[in-house]
Amino acid sequence: MDTSSIDKQIKDIEEEIFNTQKNKATEHHIGKLKAKIARLREESDKRKSAGAKGKGFAIRKSGDATVGLIGFPSIGKSTLLNQLTDADSRVGAYDFTTLDAIPGMMKYKGANIQVLDLPGLITGAYIGKGRGREILSAVRNVDLILFMVDAQHKDHLKLMTDELHKAGLRLNQKKPDVVIRKTGHGGITINSTTKLTHLSEKTIKSISSEYVTNADIIIRENVTEDELIDVFIENRIYVSAVVIINKKDLLPNKELQKRIKDIKKKGWNVTSISASKNIGIDELRRTVFVELYLIRIYMKPVGKKPDYGEPLILKRGQTVEDACRKLHRDFKRKFRYAQVWGKSAKYPGQKVGLDHNLEDEDVLTITILR
Repeated sequence: MDTSSIDKQIKDIEEEIFNTQKNKATEHHIGKLKAKIARLREESDKRKSAGAKGKGFAIRKSGDATVGLIGFPSIGKSTLLNQLTDADSRVGAYDFTTLDAIPGMMKYKGANIQVLDLPGLITGAYIGKGRGREILSAVRNVDLILFMVDAQHKDHLKLMTDELHKAGLRLNQKKPDVVIRKTGHGGITINSTTKLTHLSEKTIKSISSEYVTNADIIIRENVTEDELIDVFIENRIYVSAVVIINKKDLLPNKELQKRIKDIKKKGWNVTSISASKNIGIDELRRTVFVELYLIRIYMKPVGKKPDYGEPLILKRGQTVEDACRKLHRDFKRKFRYAQVWGKSAKYPGQKVGLDHNLEDEDVLTITILR
């Protein structure tokens, strides 16, 4: 089946959903149709990607985290990159100044954060316009997305988030807590550990039947139709995102504050800057550091003072074992014990094991076998 046939099927199913009256009696049928559309779109995307030609962005991830800076052409990304980092990205007052992904390294609180200035994202990027597939492929590999929008253009954010949603990115969301265990027989069984208010068991089975014939499905949170479908599609990427309003100096403060309030109402973290005038850049650096959930660990060699000048950078929730891995490949194998001073310690110098969770600005000593 070629992509045109698949696209026609999708259109026909969308019309059927539109013409179907929405009520309790039809919700399982609509759920199945939505699941079928998602499956067909995934198949169509794979076929289009297989036939697509073009040069990708060959950039190796480096530093403690990678941030993707995206926005429409001429929004000021290159100027901002130069303000944040040591990169030298071309700056021009016309569209498509940046034709490749330009990396730079932002240094903040001891962390080295790679920032990628990606070519301007345009409407239709999802289907390959303006090197869209390459841009979206790069975005799928970052730890944080910075959406740069013009203070004077209200529709840019929705247009960009729509493109990323179509490309399988789920912004500021956690992966649904659903486990699917395929079985050889017995049909589809549903087990839920929480009350489900969005979906009936019949709807869950209707959606699931598009992807599996026999399976045990364990649902541990109150998921929606779209979230359950995402679990079956499997290639969804869950990533944090922040909105940057650029050119704040061109809007009256009252209008700017209203714009910020409107975006925050939709659940976004927002910061406003003027890249060309270097306004708000320090606050943006702080926001990036916080949104990446980075923590600083100060290493203390045995019998010596802690090194406060060059912290070990980890992510919130990581352990002594993660610190060992980052320091040296032999540290975990030769590990004896660690000592911790700081927020995560019950008392100064607490002796801990590999599974101890570290917190920001802890002091850590690792003792290994010699």
